[in-house]
Amino acid sequence: MTRPDVPERKLTSDEEEARRIAEMGKPVLGEHSKLEVIIEESYEFKSTVDKLIKKTNLALVVGTNSWRDQFMEAITVSADEDEEDTGEERLPSCFDYVMHFLTVFWKVLFACVPPTDYLNGWACFFISIVIIGVLTAVIGDLASHFGCTIGLKDSVTAVVFVALGTSVPDTFASKVSAVQDTYADASIGNVTGSNAVNVFLGIGMAWSVAAIYWHMKGKPFVVEAGSLAFSVTLFTIFAFLAISVLLYRRRAHIGGELGGPRGHRLATSAIFFSLWFLYILFSSLEAYCHIEGF
Repeated sequence: MTRPDVPERKLTSDEEEARRIAEMGKPVLGEHSKLEVIIEESYEFKSTVDKLIKKTNLALVVGTNSWRDQFMEAITVSADEDEEDTGEERLPSCFDYVMHFLTVFWKVLFACVPPTDYLNGWACFFISIVIIGVLTAVIGDLASHFGCTIGLKDSVTAVVFVALGTSVPDTFASKVSAVQDTYADASIGNVTGSNAVNVFLGIGMAWSVAAIYWHMKGKPFVVEAGSLAFSVTLFTIFAFLAISVLLYRRRAHIGGELGGPRGHRLATSAIFFSLWFLYILFSSLEAYCHIEGF
């Protein structure tokens, strides 16, 4: 059986309005049949992502995939990333250009290190150690020649120039760790770990090789102490003072070993710089016999 036709019910005014609005929402092929979409980068979103990346583990975000990326990054002048982001792309300042041209040689040199993706990073690790060792030896020789030229003793040259030149990379590494990490463990541990490697591995391995060499020659291996006792004692005293400052900074009104109120930051920096200056001063006075060593 077929259903008899039922006449359509007359719609009310509200139903007519709802139907009209529904008809307006239907897709209709208009005059323009093509659409162009332009995707622009959001600098606000980019700055947010960069800040999130900085808070993650540094070991997970540092790395390159190819030598091309490394050389492009080495020869490109980029703005300082440590300044506060305003949500807009910053152009390199005059200071950025000056620092780039002063360091471009070292950037290109270390761009020759294999990328971190090669051999799971082991190639980068060992080649970096070799290059750092060679540069350290070159810096030591240059400092010795410079001290000899201006008439400084080797002990003073070692304390002032050699120590400063070999410690600058550790300083920048600690600064990066302090900015990237939530806690102060990485930045302070980098300094103490570097000194441990210098003392235990650097001196120990060098003296072991020399002792074996002279033993094979049938001669005793003797190294005169010189001002070593005075320098080590002075360093130990200043190290205890530095540790005392770090322990004091753990009080609640400061907050921790790094950072804190501006006054405490400046005071801590002044104390540490004063300890370094006094160490150089006393070591130099002892080397030139103005004060008696032991």
